[in-house]
Amino acid sequence: MTEDAAGRPLRADARRNRARVLEAAETVLARDGLSASMRAVAEEAGVGLGTIYRHFPTQEALYQAIIADRLRKLVTEGETLLAAGEIERAFFGFLTRIVEVSAEKRTLSDALTGAGVDVKDGTSDIARDMRALIETMLTRAQREGAVRDDLRMPELLALLAAACTAVERGQWQAHVAPRALAVLFDGFRPRVRRDVPEGEQGAHPAP
Repeated sequence: MTEDAAGRPLRADARRNRARVLEAAETVLARDGLSASMRAVAEEAGVGLGTIYRHFPTQEALYQAIIADRLRKLVTEGETLLAAGEIERAFFGFLTRIVEVSAEKRTLSDALTGAGVDVKDGTSDIARDMRALIETMLTRAQREGAVRDDLRMPELLALLAAACTAVERGQWQAHVAPRALAVLFDGFRPRVRRDVPEGEQGAHPAP
């Protein structure tokens, strides 16, 4: 549950105001950069300046909340995919989403780090939730035969981090990333049996 600066649970209207402020802050940051003022955020959100400071006592706290909010939304997306019941689609779909959002998150993170903002502060719990979600997806996907049995979390996270870094640094252009991910994900899938004739690999029995 979302909490205020003092750690108290927020009422529904307060949660809506907080979400509006975070959305407005992203818009203002994209427009004005790190020179964006809290007053500009309040005007964009259509709330009073006091409302901003009730939720975020400092500008740094607001910036950190933006990063945390992005990560939380990503975890929620993954949980929704998992709840849909199609584990293969959930697993590969969630990994794809992580790579897709890494570039924009990194751009903001780099800017805030350059301004002396600790972007990792307040995100350890969310990062732990994301890791646990990926591990749950991996276990279920392996149980259903969608992912090779010998893939473990350390290798998975290392390869995922490498893919995110490639996107963040512009090494994978928009037209390259889908194909690169397809090749990477092929390595995650069960290996084809070598005793099956080449022309029959991947064939399925007729209904």
